Amino acid sequence: MEKTKKSEQTKLMFANSIKQCMKTTSVENITIKQIVDNCNSTRQTFYRNFEDKEDLVNWYFEKLCLDSFKEMADQTTLKEALIKKFTFIQSQSTFFKEAFKEDDYNSLTNYDYRCIYDFYKKKIEAKTTIDSQLDFLLQMYCHGSIEMTKSWVEKNMYLDIETLVNMLIESMPERLKQYINL
Repeated sequence: MEKTKKSEQTKLMFANSIKQCMKTTSVENITIKQIVDNCNSTRQTFYRNFEDKEDLVNWYFEKLCLDSFKEMADQTTLKEALIKKFTFIQSQSTFFKEAFKEDDYNSLTNYDYRCIYDFYKKKIEAKTTIDSQLDFLLQMYCHGSIEMTKSWVEKNMYLDIETLVNMLIESMPERLKQYINL
C-alpha cells in the first residue's frame, strides 16, 4: 500500500511538472529533461513510471477522469455525463488546450477516442449486439465528438457547455440514440 501511494505521488509530481511546462511550451516541444528538471527528479525515475511524455499526459487525463467521473454510472444520462465531462475539461483548460495539440498514436486525442468509444460500446452492448454498420456509426460519431471537443477547447470554449452538449447529442445518429440513455 505504501509503495502504491509513493508511486502515485511520484506520478502526480511529474503531472504537475508537465502542467507547469505547458504554460510556456507546447507538449510537442516539452522534453523529458524539462519535466524532470522542473521537479528535481531524474530521467530514471520518470521512465520507471512512464513510457514517454504522452503516457504521462494520458495517465493524468485518466486520473482526472476517474476522480471526476465516478458518478458516471449506468443510471446517469448521457447529457449529465457530458455536462460533467465538459465542466471538468473547462476547469483544466490549460492542460487540455496543450494536450489536445499532440496528434500521434499515444496522444490524448486517441486516448480520449478509445475511452468514449469503449464507454458507448458498453452501453450499446448491454442492449444489443453491435454489427459492422452500428460499429461504423459509433466510430464515426466518436471521432466527430473528439474533433468537436478539440475545436471547442482550442477556440477558448466558445460555446456554453449546455449548448455544446445539446449539439453533440443532437448530432448522434438515430440508430445509436435508441441504445443510449440520453
